[in-house]
Amino acid sequence: MSAGDGPGRIERRFAELKSAGRGGLVTFLTAGDPDPETAEEIVLGLPRAGADLIELGMPFSDPMADGPSIQASSLRALKAGASLVKTLDLVKAFRATDDATPIILMGYYNPIYTYGVEKFLADAIEAGVDGLIIVDLPPEEDEELCRPALDAGLNWIRLATPTTDHARLPKVLTNTSGFVYYVSVLGITGTRSAAEGHIEAAVERLRRHTDLPIAVGFGIKTPDAAAAVAGVADAAVVGSAIVDRIAAGLDENGRAAPGLAAEVLDFVGELAAGVRSGQTG
Repeated sequence: MSAGDGPGRIERRFAELKSAGRGGLVTFLTAGDPDPETAEEIVLGLPRAGADLIELGMPFSDPMADGPSIQASSLRALKAGASLVKTLDLVKAFRATDDATPIILMGYYNPIYTYGVEKFLADAIEAGVDGLIIVDLPPEEDEELCRPALDAGLNWIRLATPTTDHARLPKVLTNTSGFVYYVSVLGITGTRSAAEGHIEAAVERLRRHTDLPIAVGFGIKTPDAAAAVAGVADAAVVGSAIVDRIAAGLDENGRAAPGLAAEVLDFVGELAAGVRSGQTG
């Protein structure tokens, strides 16, 4: 797969969603959680369950921006042998079955730095990755990975938060592509939810600064909540609630119980049905 094939997927998918008159569902799970086989079964089933875009967490031992659920998922994956190489292998396995659904890798710079930036970017593009969300690299550090990623043909997706003011927004939006990820609450992932009115006002404010699609995440746990967010933004991002379903499907030894993948995909189907309930087109 050439570098030019990848970045178009995100743009195409949001264009399809706009044409369909609805917001999208972005699903997050950590690559390799709770084990490589179960993770692959879930990821390969996500498009069929209704996920419009997929975020894959790159397992890391110190995910400081994440709440207890995603921290635990990262530790489970690492314990089961997860690595950045295996994360890219998971993307390759997915691309063998689906060449349309965008995949974004989300995580921290340390594993990429250790892997080697140039090698990582080449391998990510070859695997079929479309974009990156690296939560601990601010715009001031764009030369580290952002600029090389953009030059290589990957989308660079930036986070905006409730404290990102008008003075800061232009800096945050510089070199951003694919979409903007609005973090709807302050703090770590999966712990609180924002009021719908606050999200709507924040999305309107962001739209005054960018034409990029806006996805909203943090604290979306139910189909109704996903539907409400997808009704005002271009997509709703659900992560901790999905990861919690994985944790709930483990046996007393911490291994995947029979039917875990199917239960997680059923939940994604419920989220997708909620998002699609607001369809206008």
